[in-house]
Formats: sequence, structure tokens, C-alpha cells
Amino acid sequence: MIGIVVSRADYASTHIRDQLLECTSWETQTDESRPDADGGGTYYTTPGFELREFDELHIYLDDPSVAFSAPEQLEFVVFVSRHSGNTGKLLTAHVTGNFGPAEYGGTDGGLARAAPNAQKAIVASMQQYAPDEYDVGIECTHHGPSEMTVPSLFAEVGSDDPQWRDPEAARAVAKAVLDCQTDADRIDSDGNTRHVVGFGGGHYAPRFTRVVMETDWAVGHIGADWQLEELGDATANCDVIDQAFTASNAALAVVEGTKPTLTSVISELGYRVVSETWLSVVGDRSLSLVKQVESELSSIDDGLRFGAGETDSDELTYVSLPDELLAAASGIDLDRTYRAVKSHTVAFETTEGATKPVGRAAIHSNDAYDALIDEVSAILTEKYDSVTRTDGEIVATTVGFDPERASTLGIPEGPKFGQLASGRAIEHDGQTITPETVSTEQVDRFIFSRR
Repeated sequence: MIGIVVSRADYASTHIRDQLLECTSWETQTDESRPDADGGGTYYTTPGFELREFDELHIYLDDPSVAFSAPEQLEFVVFVSRHSGNTGKLLTAHVTGNFGPAEYGGTDGGLARAAPNAQKAIVASMQQYAPDEYDVGIECTHHGPSEMTVPSLFAEVGSDDPQWRDPEAARAVAKAVLDCQTDADRIDSDGNTRHVVGFGGGHYAPRFTRVVMETDWAVGHIGADWQLEELGDATANCDVIDQAFTASNAALAVVEGTKPTLTSVISELGYRVVSETWLSVVGDRSLSLVKQVESELSSIDDGLRFGAGETDSDELTYVSLPDELLAAASGIDLDRTYRAVKSHTVAFETTEGATKPVGRAAIHSNDAYDALIDEVSAILTEKYDSVTRTDGEIVATTVGFDPERASTLGIPEGPKFGQLASGRAIEHDGQTITPETVSTEQVDRFIFSRR
């Protein structure tokens, strides 16, 4: 079950409530065990959801999850709320807590349990339902509550009174919440969470918004630069850093900017710092596979990329790519060469900004390697007259105009060179000079070996 918290002290919150009640059918219930101000009295239920109202602003509530009819069955709680700021028309989501002093609810250095997968799902639905001219994004961790017994997040409409009173914006948030019948955590088939903690950057976290919107990963707590300033020395406050990971159910972090002390603390706590590129490249692939190929080949940040080969087997073979053959083929058709390598490998090394395959690769079978050689060799036929494969070698042959041979016959550079190069005979000093007369056979050999 998903709990929805409404604050009567927040007009945008009650406006979203009204839209929630209109979007689907609800049953009206009564809870006489709690004061109306604290979530009791009239409340509403619909399959998968329960909505409770409170007099206090959300940020000052003390774990409202206990007000729900079955707190132990709550997957997470969504606070529907206003967003205030100079940010125009904006639908946003974020998790709560404080890396430093608690100026707006919560506790000093206290971080609530995040709901990364729910946040990802709500943001995706906000993108779908957002009215024209509304942006969608996530924010860094800020304000209370800090002490929640279940995962939680805020879903907000902003950023000023006209937007708080906009029924289309309120309805977009309401529909996004009702779409979010999902788990709080994003867990893969191996039981690993696909969560990261974010550090650095601005309050509105464009890098982490991209991670949420454009990768397979979800984001938990985000300590923006201003929150890290509030935190103070990362070493002295390593318990808060550790809490950001445990409250996000994450083992990975993305750190924006150069923060060597923070990065060192993260490593000492047993967590790993990865890049946005790493998350994008890994996607939904098995983390055990990623760990294996990064240990055998290069790292993703150094250019490792994944192919389209099967990834459900632990029996990988590591081979040398035919670098000279790939270089020749890339000079003819780089995109086709890249696709050929990708289609026959599980992972492969690259250079030049991950645009050119080179080095070593992981494959599942010798057949895959042979198919790679054949497909890349076929690209050479666009330049060479003949391409043959022998054991460990590709022989590519072409016959073409030889300027030096033409010069030895006294033919001057100019139009006659062009005619011969295009395959047409010329008259020179009373003789007919055919293209074959001034042509030379070029033979290029490309050695390859799996080792």
C-alpha cells in the first residue's frame, strides 16, 4: 500500500488532494482513534492507496506513517506539496532530510529513508502529464521529515501561487502519484539495488535528473554543494555520509566536481564512486558481469563498452581485437565497423572518446570472433578489389593509378593524370596509354590473432 500525506496548511497540497479524489474512485473512511489534525477523522482509500490529512505542514510532521490504518503494509509514503522558488512552472520530486542543521523540519544530520524507484516512476509520469511550459525534475535532499519508519518522497507543484492554483498542474501530480503503484526500491534480477547517492552540484540537480530520466538507475539522497557546506568536514561527519547510503539502500555514488576528501571518505566507508557515463553504459546489465569485464579489460571510464552479445553466461573468453583490420575498416565506414564489433562481442575496449574499437574484447565463443572478422573484412570490399581470408590473415588487394609510373612515361600532372586515374586511356607523344599501363597492384595484409 502507498500512503499519501496531505497538509491542510498548504493550498497546493489540498489542491492536489482534490484532483486525486477526482481522478479515481475512493471510499470515505473514518478513524476515531486519532485527532483530525493528526491524520484521523475522515480519510480515503482506493486499491493500493490510502490518503490522510494533517493540519501541520508536511516538513514538520513527525513520522505520519503511523497514522495509516496498516503502517506495516506501507511500501512508501508520498507527500503531495507545493514547491517554492524562483523556478517558474515546475513539477518536482525529492527525498527528505538534512545533511547539516535542521532549519526547516527534520533533525540535524538526519536523513529519511528514500524511495528511489518510486521517485523515478513519479518523475517519468510527471513528464507524461506535465502541462505545456512546465519543466520536470528532481531536487537535492532538503527539509524534514527526517525520521520515517518507511521510505518516502515529496511530489510537488511549483513554483508560486499561480502554479499552486493551476488545476492542470495539480492534476498532473495527482495522476503521477496514482500511476506509481511500484516498489520503493529498484532491484534487479540478481537482487542488487540500482540506486546511487548524489553529491555536489546545484539544488535542482540537473546531472541527477538526467540519471533518473535517461538511465536505468534511480537516485536516492543528493547532497548538493550547499548541503555539503552545511555538513562541514566530510571526515568528521562520515556518519552522515554513511547514512546517505544506508537511507538510499545504495552502494554507489556519483560525485559532481572535484571533492577528494569526500571521495576518500566514501571509499573508506566501503562504497564506490562511479560516473554518469558509467551508469549510462552499464544500463540494466548484470553488475556481476560488469565487475568481471572491468577487472579483465579496461574500466568504463577508460573506454570499455558493451556489445550486443548474450550476457547470461559466466563463460567468457577474452581476445585481442584485430586492431589493424579495424583501423582500415574504420577509415572506410566507422559506424559500420563499430556496429560489427558491438554485434559480436559482450564487451570491448575503445579509444578516441569511445568511438573506435581497439584493444581487447570479451566474447562467448570462437564462432563470435570468426563472425566479427568476416563482417569487418566485408567492409574492406568498398575500397579493395578483392578481400580474402586465410589462417590468421586478411589479404586485401586493389589495382589503381600510379602517378610515379605515369611520370616515368613523361606524362605531366594535370588533366591526363585525371583521365588515367578515372580509367580512361589517353594519347601521349603519339602513343595510346591505357590505365593498365600506369597501374600498380597494392596488397595490404592484416594479421589477427585471438591471443
